[in-house]
Parts: sequence; C-alpha cells; structure tokens
Amino acid sequence: MTISADDTADLGPEGNSPNDLCWEDAEDALLEGDRTFAAGTARAALRYPTFRTVFFGAFLSNIGSWMQNIVLGAFAFKTTGSPVFVSMLTFAQLVPLLFLSIVGGTLADMFDRRKLLILVSIEQTVFALGIAWIATSPNPSRLGLFGCTLAIGIGQAVYAPTFGSVVPQLVDKKDLAGAVSLNSVNMNLSRVIGPAIGVAIYAAFGVSWVFIGNAFSYLFIIGAMLLVRLPEVKRDPTAPTGVRRLLGGFVAAREDHVVGRSLLTMTGFSLFCLCFITQMPTLAEHNLGIDPKSGQYGFLYASFGLGAVIGALSIGTFLSGRSLERITRIGLGGFATALTLFAAVRSPLIAYPAALLVGFFYFGTVTSLATVLQVRLDERVRGRVMALWVMAFGGTVSVAALLSGYAVDATSITIVMLVGAAVAVALIPFANLRDRPSPTPAPG
Repeated sequence: MTISADDTADLGPEGNSPNDLCWEDAEDALLEGDRTFAAGTARAALRYPTFRTVFFGAFLSNIGSWMQNIVLGAFAFKTTGSPVFVSMLTFAQLVPLLFLSIVGGTLADMFDRRKLLILVSIEQTVFALGIAWIATSPNPSRLGLFGCTLAIGIGQAVYAPTFGSVVPQLVDKKDLAGAVSLNSVNMNLSRVIGPAIGVAIYAAFGVSWVFIGNAFSYLFIIGAMLLVRLPEVKRDPTAPTGVRRLLGGFVAAREDHVVGRSLLTMTGFSLFCLCFITQMPTLAEHNLGIDPKSGQYGFLYASFGLGAVIGALSIGTFLSGRSLERITRIGLGGFATALTLFAAVRSPLIAYPAALLVGFFYFGTVTSLATVLQVRLDERVRGRVMALWVMAFGGTVSVAALLSGYAVDATSITIVMLVGAAVAVALIPFANLRDRPSPTPAPG
C-alpha cells in the first residue's frame, strides 16, 4: 500500500490521515496481498483501519441506544399507563434534533470533532445511568425520566452532525460512497438488533439493566475515538462569528444547487412520505389484522428493517459506481410504487415482502442522497450542513409523528400512505441533483 500525492494533501500537522501507513496496514497487506477493491464499495471503505475502528465502535454504541429507545417507551407505559407520557418521552428524545442540531453542527466546525464526540458520549452515559437509577424506584419520577431523556436527546443533537462530519475524514473521497453506505447499514442493523437484545434483558434481569447496558455501550464509541487520530480540519481565520457562523449551513445550501436540493428533497421525503413508520401498529391492526403485540407484527417490522439494511448496503455493493443522482430518482419512484402496494395489501403474506421492498427503496434513496451531499461539501462548513441533514432526516420525524396521528384519525392509514407515495412521485423531478460547477465555498 502506498500514499499518493493526493493522499499527502490531506495530511494533518502530525501526518495523520486515513491513509497513513501503520502496523494495521502492514497486517492488511500481509493478509490481502495484492488484492484490490473497487473504489466506492463497502469493502474498500473497510480497508481503512481508522474507519473500521470507528464503524464498529459506533455500531456497538448504537445497539445500546436502540435497546434503550424501545424499552423506555414500554417501561413508561407499563408504569404510568399514559400514552401521552410515552409521546412526551418520544418528543423529548427527538425534538432536540430539530432545534439544536444546528448548534451541534456549528460546534463540530469550531472544535476538535474527536474530543467533542467523546464529551457528548460521556454526557449521554451519565444520563443513561440516571434513567437506570430512576427506574429502580417503585414509583419512578416522570419529571426525572423526561429530564434525562431530554438531556440524552440534546447530546444526540451534538453527536449526530459531528459524527456525520467525521465519516468523510476516515476514507479517501473515492471511497466515500462505501463509507456512507456502511454508516446507513450501521444505523439500520443496530435498530434491528438493539430492540431484540433490550427486550430479552428486560424480561430476564429487569428494566434498569437495559439502561445500564446502554450506558456501558457508550464506552465503545469513546474507546474508538481514543484509539484513532483524525486529520486536522483547516479553520478559516476570516470566518464569520456569532449568528453568521451559526447560519453558515443555510448559506452553503442556498449557494450550492446540489446541497440545497438534497436537503429539501430529504425534508419533503421525511415529513410527508415516512409517516407510516410511526403508524406501523395502526397499519398492522387496521389493514392486516395483525396484533401489534404478536410475533407477526415483529416479523413485519423486521421485514421493513431488513429491506432498509439491504437498501443501504446496495449503494456500497452492487450499485457502487452508478450515478447516485439517477439512483435517487429511481429510488423515489420505486418507493412510491412499493408504498402504494403496501397500502393496498390486506394479506400478511403479501405485506411482508411489500414491507421489505419499501425498506429497500427507502434507505437506498436516503443513502444516495447522503452520499451526494457528503461528496459535495466543503470541509470548513461540513458540520453545519450535516446539522441541516440531521434536522431534515431525524428532526422532522417528531413533526411527522404528530401530524400522522391527526391525519390517520381524520382519514385512514391507507390514505396517509397513498399521499406519501404521491409526494415521493412529485419529488422525482425536484430531485435534480445533476452537478454544476462548484461555487466558491461558503465562508466559515
């Protein structure tokens, strides 16, 4: 393995880069010989030792987060019997992504991203232990649960855009599609594994151990960050300060056609097309006659999750090297078709493969959009633009969840899904992500 002239351009002051030669590289060379990997594939991304370390650390940490996310709602409902309180906890967990991610992105562009990830992971560890302590009480404090959940959500509003900014630093630009693909797989696979482990621990040892397990899982990402070195991000000494710095992501989105269209497409897709996800129990019961507490429902949701994993992985495997702009448009059309089928079916046997198809096109589209965005961004403003991505992808979920409940009550889950399919079709011509000459990078 050699370092090219392009690689040396990314070296920080200590000479550290994703391509630095080290003992792990020597081990890889010994094991893999002269084998090469196609650029942009998941396998190509995994050949970077730093990426592997961060990827697996984040994966194990995300499993813990999903253990807590699922069990916390069940525990809150069991102890309070209040659906409203369960909704409040979901709101506390997600709303910081909508309103505070822009602050997190600004911090990611101002400070050492590695240290920032360590600090917010420690903060989330402390409040996960706080939930575990509160859960030991026979009459858990609602205010305490809400406060700790909100604190973890605030930490996530800093963590998400910062981690999104770190991923491109771990691989060469030519392999970024594979890295983003694996990052999406990380998110979806942990969403499948985490709840299964969390429910098993809840049943066998009690709910507090689930939250303790989540607190322990943060040690994996903390350890990964302590083990790696990242290239230094060059700061612009002429960058604006105050509110102008905070709004740097919006400036980049306004000045760059591709960045702006990517963010707006994701916002519309997340807000109008994904309402069915939060209403999956309603869909199962009303359309398919499936009890949300049954194994059939678990298999339905697992089918959707498996499709999402395959869709995300496809961008870094058999679709690698294809036009991501075209894949995004095809993905929107495929999603609209699959969602229409999912809305129309009334047989569980047909619903399972339909759910898998919806998941496949859903996260294939999201991963394509994320990759187009990441490749386009200037490093100096990456954190603030990724904050807008977190708001578009994750923050709008809290709004969509709220709106979908009223919409389903007023119409039906089928109509809500068909509206989502129609919006996905309308987004196809809007998602014009064809490259134009890069404008002058936004200041900051």
